[in-house]
Amino acid sequence: MKATRRDRAHLVTEARLSRSADIAYRERRYLIMMGIRLACFVIAVVLFVNGAGWLTAIPAVGAIIIPYFAVVFANGGREPNTSRGFKAYEPRLPDRFSPSGPAGGAPAERGDTGSGESGTAGNNGESGQTSGSG
Repeated sequence: MKATRRDRAHLVTEARLSRSADIAYRERRYLIMMGIRLACFVIAVVLFVNGAGWLTAIPAVGAIIIPYFAVVFANGGREPNTSRGFKAYEPRLPDRFSPSGPAGGAPAERGDTGSGESGTAGNNGESGQTSGSG
């Protein structure tokens, strides 16, 4: 039987962001990081003017290090896509509804132990003998 195109549904939520949306996201992240850098720089200057001593070094180090990470994150480009194409939609159903669940969709019978013993529930006391000699 030939498979048709409508056999499986595809999730469009797995699609990447558009290129312009990705660039806008990276620009926004860069500007936020540079704003934090500016705040660190201003705090370092204020602490230095007020004679805070070694506490001035904490925001100063932040103001020096943050631009490196901001540039690396901004120029990082799009995230790598590990999946090829679309992912098929596979619903998460309980075991009784899934195709790989118990046979026939019914749970195993109470007395059925699967050991093949005669007289167990489900085989009416027969021990597997054929009824051809009679």
